[in-house]
Amino acid sequence: MAEKNLKEVFTPDVLQALFPEDRSDHFFEALYGDASEGAYDISLRFKDQEDDKLLFEFQLTQRKGKCLACNLTYGLPTVFSRHPIINIKGLVARFNELLPDGAVLETYTVGNTQEISRELHVVPFTVQFKS
Repeated sequence: MAEKNLKEVFTPDVLQALFPEDRSDHFFEALYGDASEGAYDISLRFKDQEDDKLLFEFQLTQRKGKCLACNLTYGLPTVFSRHPIINIKGLVARFNELLPDGAVLETYTVGNTQEISRELHVVPFTVQFKS
């Protein structure tokens, strides 16, 4: 499967439809009981393909008037892996619906949080094709 094709499949618009902006509010509502308590917005981006893996990332963007660096974003890989609102298993199933040529994604990993800047942290999300 050509890398160019996957960048055309997993466009920002497609990923926003699969992981809409309001999911951040739902996530914080579930965690804190109030969406306004959230310090960041969560979005999903496609980065690249490496061999039999697709590389995505959850981008955590600081909300106005909040402090992303003050929040505990380093425990998020475990939370994201299991949280029903983030719904990683559901995302992988939706990704499979979009793939051409009968390709199937099977396993995934959620990597450690990386601090890109005080306003942006990312959580790597890697999905591997079935062998």
